[in-house]
Order: sequence, then C-alpha cells, then structure tokens
Amino acid sequence: MKKLFLLLAAFLMAGAVQAMNEGREVLDFNFGWRFHAGDEADAEQSAFDDSGWRTVDVPHDFQIEQPWVPPTADERASNNDPGANIRSRLSSRGFKEMGIGWYRKTFIPDEAWKDKRVVIDFEGIMYVGDVYLNGEYIGGTDYGYVGFEVDITKRLQYGKPNVIAVKADTREPLNSRWYTGGGLFRNVRLVVTDAKVYFMRHPLYITTPQVSAAEATVNIQAEMACYTKQKTLKTETVITDAEGQVVARQTDELPFNARMRTCEYRLKPVRLANPRLWDCESPHLYKVEMTLYHEDGTVADRVSEHFGVRTVEFSPAFGMKLNGKKVLLKGIANHHSLGALGAAAYDRAIEKRIQLLKSFGVNHIRTSHNPYSEGFMDLCDKYGILVVDELYDKWLDQYCGGRAEWASLWQKDIPEFIKRDRNHPSVVFWSLGNELQQYWNLPFADWGVTPYRLQRELLKRYDDTRLVTVAMHPRYRSLETDSLPAPLVHETDIASYNYRYMYFPGDARRFPNLMFYQSEANTSGMGPNFYEMDLDKVIGLAYWGQIDYLGESQGWPAKGWTQGAFDISLQPKPIAYFLKSMFTDEPLVHIGVIDANTDAMWNGVQTGTDRMSDHWNRREGDTLSLYTYTNADEVELRLNGKSLGVQQNDRQNPKVRNRIKWDNIVYRPGTLEAIARTAGKEVARHRIETTGKAVRLEVIPDNGNWKADGTDLQHLRVTAVDRRGRQVPEADTQLTFTVEGDARIVAVDNGNMVSDELHATNRRKLFNGSALVILRAGKTPGEITLTAEGEGFRTVKTKLQTH
Repeated sequence: MKKLFLLLAAFLMAGAVQAMNEGREVLDFNFGWRFHAGDEADAEQSAFDDSGWRTVDVPHDFQIEQPWVPPTADERASNNDPGANIRSRLSSRGFKEMGIGWYRKTFIPDEAWKDKRVVIDFEGIMYVGDVYLNGEYIGGTDYGYVGFEVDITKRLQYGKPNVIAVKADTREPLNSRWYTGGGLFRNVRLVVTDAKVYFMRHPLYITTPQVSAAEATVNIQAEMACYTKQKTLKTETVITDAEGQVVARQTDELPFNARMRTCEYRLKPVRLANPRLWDCESPHLYKVEMTLYHEDGTVADRVSEHFGVRTVEFSPAFGMKLNGKKVLLKGIANHHSLGALGAAAYDRAIEKRIQLLKSFGVNHIRTSHNPYSEGFMDLCDKYGILVVDELYDKWLDQYCGGRAEWASLWQKDIPEFIKRDRNHPSVVFWSLGNELQQYWNLPFADWGVTPYRLQRELLKRYDDTRLVTVAMHPRYRSLETDSLPAPLVHETDIASYNYRYMYFPGDARRFPNLMFYQSEANTSGMGPNFYEMDLDKVIGLAYWGQIDYLGESQGWPAKGWTQGAFDISLQPKPIAYFLKSMFTDEPLVHIGVIDANTDAMWNGVQTGTDRMSDHWNRREGDTLSLYTYTNADEVELRLNGKSLGVQQNDRQNPKVRNRIKWDNIVYRPGTLEAIARTAGKEVARHRIETTGKAVRLEVIPDNGNWKADGTDLQHLRVTAVDRRGRQVPEADTQLTFTVEGDARIVAVDNGNMVSDELHATNRRKLFNGSALVILRAGKTPGEITLTAEGEGFRTVKTKLQTH
C-alpha cells in the first residue's frame, strides 16, 4: 500500500504545473481532489474512506452541477430588505440549493522539504471554508472571495500519506444576493521556501511616483522574514521589459535586527530610462524579480511581480487622466461567475469575456461586489482594462459569509485584498462596499461613516497611491427624495452613485470638490445615462449586468439576470451594438427588432428592456417596430431593395442619440437592410435575411492555441444553418456531445435563461439556432475530437489539437 501511495505522490508531483525558482518552489495543487456533495461525519480524518468519492480538478464549482429547485406554490416575493429584492427562496442564488461540499487530497511530502518551510495557499473557498490536515483543523475562511495561506511545516508527516480535507459551505439563501457557486472555485498551491530566510505573503509593493518621457522612478518595498542571527539582508532586483530584456539591476544591503523576525524594507529607488507606459491601448508590463540571499551568498528565496509604469490623476475639472490624458471609464459591473461554468475561475473563460468586451469598446470593469480572481487581475493588466476593485457588498454579517461578524472580518480582509492587487496597473481606485448607506444601524449607527473611516485608514497603510470610494444609492440616508446626498458621499474620495447620475449637476454646484463616477448604470436607461452626464468632467460609468448571469432572477423560470447586452453564453444581443456605438468611434449600424416590451423594476430602478432579436424570420403580414443603432449621421432602411425612408441620428438629443426607432414596418420575407451614412458617404451596413430550413450543423472553436495544461478551455459555438450557411433562429433540436482524446466537457449552454436544462452535462438544445460546448484540456498534448449529434442533422466531428 505504501508503494502505491508513493507512486501516486510521484505522479501528482510530476504532473503539477510548477513555477520553479532557485530557493522557492510553487506547486500547483489543483488536480486529483476527491469530492463529495453533502456533509459527511469524520470526513476530515485521515482514515476516512473516500474511495467512493469522485475525482475532480480545481477550479471546481459544485453548485453548478446541482439540479434546479423551482419555487413552491407558497413562495412569495419579500420586501423586508429593499436591497435584496427576493422573488422567492432561491431566486437570488440561481435556484440552486444551498449545502456543503467536501474535498480531500492525499499526498506524500517530498523528503527534500524536511528542512524547508511549507505553506498551503488557497485563493478562495466559496462561500465559507474549513481546512484540515491529517484530521487537525489548520485554518479556513469566513469570506470566501479573499485568499489565505496556512503554514503546515510542522504538521507534515514524512514517509507516509498526508490528507488535506476542505469543507466548503454555501451557507443560507439570504447570505448572498446573487449566485456565489460553491467549493474550491479558485487555485490551490503549495509554496515551499527556505525555512529561515524568505519573503512573506504578497511581499512586494511597487509604485512609480515620478514618470516622464525620459525617466521613471520605481519604488519597491519588500516584506521579508529572517530567523537567523545575520545582521544584514542582501537583495538583488532585476527589472525586465515585456520582451524579457533587462532594463535595470541593483543590489541592496539592508540592516536587520534579529529581534524583529519580519520587516518591510524600502529599497533604493530604481531609475528606468525612456519608460514604456501602460495604458489601455498599449498595456506594457515590466517585471520585477527580486532575490533574497543568505549571509554566505547562497540564494534563500526569489519572487517576481509584474507592474506598469503609469500615472493616474483625478479632479472635479476633468474626471480622470491616465498618463496625462483624459480617459473616460466606459465599463460594466458584473458578478464574478462565468455563465455555464458557474463560479469556477478559469482564466481562459475570463480572457474570452475581456476580449469580447474590449471589442465592443469597454475599457473598464468594476468587480461587483467582491475581489475577483488573481487571473482576472492579470488579464486586465494584459489587455488594458481599467478596474475599480471592490471588497464587499453591504457591511452586514448577512452578506459577508454569514458565519462571522463583519466587524471581525475587515481587519484581516483588507490587508490581503490590497496587498494582493496593489501592483496591478489596471487598478485605478478601490471600493470598500456597495449600497450600504441605507442601513443606519451599521456599526456605530452613523450611516456607515465610522466603519468607512476605520477601513480607509487601514487600507492606506498598504496602499497610499489610490483613491477610495463606496458605491452608493446616494439618497438612501432617510428618504429617496432627500435633497442631500448620504453622509458617506462627503467621506469618500470619489462620489460613486449607482443609477442616480441625475444628481451629479446639483451636487456639483453645492459641493464643487466632488468627483463623480456612475458606479452602476441601468441598461434600460442606456444612452441618456451616458450622454446626459458631463463627459468632460465625470470619471465615467459602469453598466450593470451587461453579461447575463445566474442569480438575482426576477422570477422563475428565469434562472438569473436577463437584462444584459450579452446573453449568458456570450452572444451579443442587438443592444450590445448600441453600447458599441457609444463606446467606440468605429462606424456601425445594427438592426434590433422588438419582440416584446418589459418594464421590470429592481431595487427601485427600472431595469426592464425591450426584448429584441436581429433575424428576419417573422410571420407574413406582421407589423413590427425596430431600432437601428448607429453612430453615423443617418440611416436608410430598405426592405427587399425598396427604401422605407431615411432618418437622422439626432446627436443633440441624449434620449434618442444613436438609437433610431422605426414603427409600422410590415414584414415581407427577404432582406431587411440598414445603410448608415456620414456626410453623405456610406460608412456601415447591416443586413438580416429570411433563412431557409436548417440542414446542417457548423462548429466553430475559439482557441487556436489550446494548451494541454489540464485547465485551458476550448469554447465551441454550434449553429444550425440553411443551405446558404445562414443561422436558422427557429432551430431548437437537442444536441448530444461526446469527446475523444485527453479533454472533457465541463459545460454546455445556449443563452436561454429560462431553460430547465443543466449546464454540467453533455446535452443541450439549440436556442435561436445556437449552442455552446466548453471543453477542458487534459495534460497530454494530442488530437481531440468533438462529436455533435442531433436528430435531423448529419453527425459532425470536429478535430482539435492541444499543445
């Protein structure tokens, strides 16, 4: 048996993706966990038999696998909490039942670790979590969005199997206002360092206080530990550019008092000649690699961190400047989940969303209402996305895990949150919470002022380069009609208003020092809530929920939010092109046919938008209304070549700008075409056509460099098309997917939020003629074959390759 475990351990360690530096070893601990849905007595004990549990790989969300739970007949909407908007017991949590999931992983420690320091690092456990090693409780989290590590050096048992056990609990339905997912939804790592001299957790703090075209000053602060009697600590710092070329190198001799054990040091400033600046268009990243030496000159530890050289300025006069140029935040605010994948934080799924959003002109994401994954932050740095980094929803025990008092959490959460994210150039300011000021009875009963002051003071201890805010419904101090904003508006560095942008002009006149950011804007007000702001002076805005997501349902059978510009499978809706017409100068026109009118309310704000589609398969003789979205001067609409008229884009009227309404269009089969012109010249054209019968399936993969790393994803869009290759919107055949090769199906979707089909399966109906299947790569490079089958269609086999 012992030999078997040794072979297993060797296999797991050999298969781990490692980031190896002399003096430090980082082991990917994501693979080969045993999982069980539901609570189990004694599951933390080493002797517990988990042979009947299934094997899963992290990231993993056990809630997404569970069945939908429709409301019972007696469930009614609750208005007890105006900020929650509960339609039924599980409406906010995506109609998935709450519960517990257990994870266990068996490994044999490497004998080389005996004289080392070993910590286990969890990037998060959703929603609260407890961690055990060989039956002993060693740590956990009461707020699963924030990571933590546990030193297990003295608890490891060498020469025999060790068991890490994790209990993840999604808590009660009212402990979140949205779908959280559950389990080990982010990375788990083992970190092995020198036992006596090493860098602490998130040890580097990198700032660029002086920046010019000729030179940039890079200040670096490092936190280290030393448990020897040496009197100095020697470090070497190497800075490389995006191409890996060394652009600066220096050594520092740091005096050390052995009684301190740990200390933070400010190194000599580093000068960069002719720096390449980080911005949205050219997000150049530098890398700091710092080596810490023993007194005898051997390497003790080594860490690295990316950073960007850039300046950020704020003023009531211009809003925000990046590197001296006015930049308007044109963004979205969304929850952390990733559609059919649930809360599992796959980097490729995040990258796909960022690429999509950037192609529609988005340059900003607000992390509503909690820290996102480390991978998300890295990708925003890579793609030039500006981030408002948010820590909490409301400062209430209920919405911060529900197991511990919020007042006992923030002192631990803020240092972890700030130290992890402070080197990311994408982060332009911090947010400590969301829509909390309506709760007068927060700690100290002063509408949140004292809790904010305390948190901000601690935050500034770890980063004094960025401003701090809280997203507010600014008139919630007493009555919605109160003429004065909430007291927190005058405490925060930036006045962040959710939806209530109409107060900006009046509040600016009375309080000229205020700087305004529309931290949430509703889709139903898209256009006016952008153009009616003074864009020269405001910081910008974030449109709420622009990608449909699970949870916060406005009522069964919808499994979640449906008011976005993109459906849950990432297909753009017609209104996405309205967003693009506002956020970019790229000439465009797009037709959106109105299918139904909605006027749903959410948290005191109208969120309902007209349901639209962009196809021309209608009923003969129907009279239709539609929009053409454009940033051109005018649009001509033609039906089967016959002009239906020309309308101007009224740029002087923010209520209709870029959105031209056409009524009483009588449907005739054929082609409907919109032609956009500026200064009399055609600049864009959009055509929709009546299609024929669906005759075949087309499969289009999205990842041309699919890595065999055990985690990388391949998203494949499957469409039913007619003989001319046009997507057929009526096609709704159920498809079945199978995979050959070292990959597996992790999710399916079709964008239909009212479907009762599950995401964690291999079957999905076409919706609007489309479906999505997502594959997770294994670790063996090679050929992968996806087979798609559906009644009435010829089976399609798609050949793919992992590298």
